[in-house]
Amino acid sequence: MIGQGMQVAKLGIMFPVYCTVYMMSPTSPMGEFMKKPFVKFICHSSSYAFFLMLLGAASQRIEILALEWFGTDWVQDMVKEWKRKERGALFGIAECGVILYVISLIWGELRSLWCDGLEEYISDLWNIVDLITNMFYVLWLTLRMVSFYVCWRDERAGKRTWYPREEWDSFEPMLLSEGAFAAGMIFSFLKLVHIFSVNPHLGPLQISLGRMIIDIVKFFFIYTLVLFAFGCGLNQLLWYYAELEKNKCYHLPSGLPDFDNNDKACGIWRRYANLFETSQSLFWASFGLVDLMCFELTGIKGFTRFWALLMFGSYSVINIIVLLNMLIAMMSNSYQIISERSDTEWKFARSRLWVNYFDEGDTLPPPFNIVPTPKFMLKPCRKNIKGTRSFKVKSREKARERYEHVMKLLVRRYVTAEQRKRDDFGITEDDVMEIRQDISSLRFELIDILRKNGMKAPEISFQDVQVTGKKAKVMERRLAKDFHIGIVETLVSELTEKPTDSKSIFGQIAKVIGKRTTLKKNKKDWNALVRKNTVATNPIGSAQEFENQQVKRQSLRRHILSNVKQPNKLDDEKLVEYNPNLSEIPRTARVAYAKFMTKKIEGEYTSGAKERKQSGVSFHDSYLDHDAIVLTLHYQYG
Repeated sequence: MIGQGMQVAKLGIMFPVYCTVYMMSPTSPMGEFMKKPFVKFICHSSSYAFFLMLLGAASQRIEILALEWFGTDWVQDMVKEWKRKERGALFGIAECGVILYVISLIWGELRSLWCDGLEEYISDLWNIVDLITNMFYVLWLTLRMVSFYVCWRDERAGKRTWYPREEWDSFEPMLLSEGAFAAGMIFSFLKLVHIFSVNPHLGPLQISLGRMIIDIVKFFFIYTLVLFAFGCGLNQLLWYYAELEKNKCYHLPSGLPDFDNNDKACGIWRRYANLFETSQSLFWASFGLVDLMCFELTGIKGFTRFWALLMFGSYSVINIIVLLNMLIAMMSNSYQIISERSDTEWKFARSRLWVNYFDEGDTLPPPFNIVPTPKFMLKPCRKNIKGTRSFKVKSREKARERYEHVMKLLVRRYVTAEQRKRDDFGITEDDVMEIRQDISSLRFELIDILRKNGMKAPEISFQDVQVTGKKAKVMERRLAKDFHIGIVETLVSELTEKPTDSKSIFGQIAKVIGKRTTLKKNKKDWNALVRKNTVATNPIGSAQEFENQQVKRQSLRRHILSNVKQPNKLDDEKLVEYNPNLSEIPRTARVAYAKFMTKKIEGEYTSGAKERKQSGVSFHDSYLDHDAIVLTLHYQYG
């Protein structure tokens, strides 16, 4: 672990060397090493870490601090002069490095937007964060230039240009630029959360926090509505008394606030001066930073004070007790649901991060990506056989080719794994079923050949001995799709097309096998061949099936008549088999009723037999009479 950390640190420290070598010679060994996804990720991460170091140095004014600590007397005087002319000052050394990085980051985002397209670019939320961050930095640069221009204009006009910061205007461009720089710095440091996706401990936590943002947005929508409503109400009640407190604070002739004698009035009047200030006061009241003394205003009446306190108490109950607890419950529920699958989603997010570094292009990290390389300058001189096409189209074609190549490798790996699994397992059930199928087919063919040549052979149907396995089903599906695969079932039909004597049996078999080897050359209609070898069955039955069913019923009647005199031998289950409705009747009731109806059934059966013998009724009609007798029993029992 320590050795791996040392190797990663070495790659991170040497990223300027790798970038320089890649710019000079992309095809060199070190340049090819730079193209590896892991090395590319380490170099980009190290470059971004250096950018964050520059941001921290610029925020702490590292140049001035270093000169104050280690400078001589004349250097100290120069630092004091810089502080006096802070309004509209030029950029420092650290700020120049930040500007270089900002330009390179904006160039990288524009390149990504051009290659991926607007829809795909916006679909990634981290691109939206980068867009907002770059907007703040551009605003910072613009306002700093505006501040420099204003100071230069005032100096040329002979006006007072440099004065202390406390005398600056509220919307001084220098102050606005500092606010934009601070906001951009916050977003830049928060971008590290995206890089932490590769960590197995911080990655799932980052996914869970990202999913809970939806709950936070829902809460702030309701919270903003409540805040605006109570802000309007309190401002309407207390704005007049806030004006009195303001006049009490700014009573000096120069118009400056009197903090020495009226510090309370100077701090209270701003809380209810307008709707914006009132909303701010209510927001900070959620954290306990506003007390009840803020309602002790000059000239306020008792009812107004009571009504304002009642509204403030209602706001505290709704906001602190109801809304905040609802937010905690929502976040707890969401975190519990998300944490169950956060590991899977984290792995997916990490894979997406790695895929960005597998793509070709964007090898050089900022700020090296804005430096023109020899490869870029020689690119227009090359002859493109396919014509001039946009980088976006070429990237999509390369991505499609890479996707097809990866899919082929995945399919090959899957097939190889399945074959290895089958080979390791040995003989499977499909192999046994296939052998049984071949033996059964051979048995049927030999018996049929012997029968055709005048020999005695048993009556065996091929469908009765057919054994179907998975491979046989695959073969049938291939036959249905018109694949040219020989089947054993056609051997008999081909062999028996012409009558032959017993001496040429094996010769005919050899000829048929020879014909089947040429099936690939002669295309046939395999669907018709399969239909030819399939036994067609009548869905409504046949006369033979009807007679078999009648014989079965007649045997049941004979069982009843032969065993009714011996109650112990009467099988009531056969009665239920004939008439399922008898299952609801107790066994003793079924046997008793059978005894009662025996004489009648036996008499009808005997008289019916005599009449058929005298009138010469056929065997089939006799079964119909028997059916009438048993149907009588059926309906009486049912």
